[in-house]
Amino acid sequence: MSGKTNVLIVGGGGREHALAWKLRQSPNLGELYSTDTSNPGLAELAKPIGVPYSLLEFFPIRRFCQTANVGLVVIGPEEPLAKGLADALSDSVIPGAPVPAVFGPTREAAQLESDKAWAKEIMRSASVPTAEARVFRDLESARAFLETREEPHVIKACGLAKGKGVFVPETLAEANTALERIFVKREFGDAGRTVVIEERLKGREVSIFALVDGRSIYILEACQDHKRLGDGATGPNTGGMGALCPTPVVDERLIETVQRDILVPTVDALRRDGIEFRGVLYAGLMLTHAGPKVLEYNVRFGDPECQVLMRRLRGDLLDILLATANKRLHEVEINWEPGPAVCVVLASPGYPDKPKLGVPIDGIAQANACEGAVVFHAGTTLDKRGGVVTAGGRVLNVTAVGANLEEARARAYRAAECIQFPGKVFRKDIGTDVVG
Repeated sequence: MSGKTNVLIVGGGGREHALAWKLRQSPNLGELYSTDTSNPGLAELAKPIGVPYSLLEFFPIRRFCQTANVGLVVIGPEEPLAKGLADALSDSVIPGAPVPAVFGPTREAAQLESDKAWAKEIMRSASVPTAEARVFRDLESARAFLETREEPHVIKACGLAKGKGVFVPETLAEANTALERIFVKREFGDAGRTVVIEERLKGREVSIFALVDGRSIYILEACQDHKRLGDGATGPNTGGMGALCPTPVVDERLIETVQRDILVPTVDALRRDGIEFRGVLYAGLMLTHAGPKVLEYNVRFGDPECQVLMRRLRGDLLDILLATANKRLHEVEINWEPGPAVCVVLASPGYPDKPKLGVPIDGIAQANACEGAVVFHAGTTLDKRGGVVTAGGRVLNVTAVGANLEEARARAYRAAECIQFPGKVFRKDIGTDVVG
């Protein structure tokens, strides 16, 4: 194990399975641990930490990292970042024992995702192009504002709502229903104490991910997510029903614009406020007729965009993440598979409102055997007999690469057809020219 790095992955979804899959390919990896090995895909790649993991108490995981000589912690989901796990891991609980490097921003920096109103202020201060927005903290004032507007708006719960707190109503009645779900029914808990109502931008939505080490920025290949549940970008918003990478609508000129007008000003604005961002900064952009505008920032890899990024990434992910965490990003050169990747999400019946749990799943091994395909477990677990069953809304991420987009799509859908469970929900137009 000399010279090798022990790594802990925090999280247990499809994004974390994809990260573990890529980390396993590193010759510099020592032991790989995970906070959630109830995910069968992660259980095949990582060891359990053997101590309680809770967002309410970080001491056990801090002590584990030092006793197990963990050199890098990769924080996958947004909630532990918003709760300050990265901050907590930087403090030693065992005198003399080293603390791990952390891939993921501090609690203060994570407000770019956990507090949409705060993020809007940062963007305004940096003159970053974004949708015009108003912030409301009660139902009556939000309703009164909407009644004065003629055009439809976007309504967002201000805090973390696991990708489900965004509404795109077409009518005033639909907008009022969304406000009632947030303010009155409290469907999103504390995330809905404050609401952001912003103008609805028109154009194509793309996802730009950039590694940031506090000083340097390295933009990754552009992705396109498919948020709506149904074909043709219909139905409710979801956490994401599929993705492709790279998206053909983003060229080098656009990347230069995004870096100059969006990413650099944002990171500089954080630094002016004494906030150092280290991790991955995810800008959800709308390509409008006036240029790219920020829809929202996330402070972690997107899901399922991470899956297509990991399938195309060439090189040592462990070295890349360590360089980011240790302010050495300028030493990194990242290469990509020449062909694109497509991810098709298979969801439980009833998703996104009431996904059915415990539904038996067959055919995963056959799907993994398909040319160019890898299946990442997102919301699965094992039943008492060792069979894979649904354990969440988005269940499996069927991801494939190909020489061109048509081949990658065909391979992904061929693998998806191998997987069977009653009521399987998926879109049939992932990777096409459909927006959203």
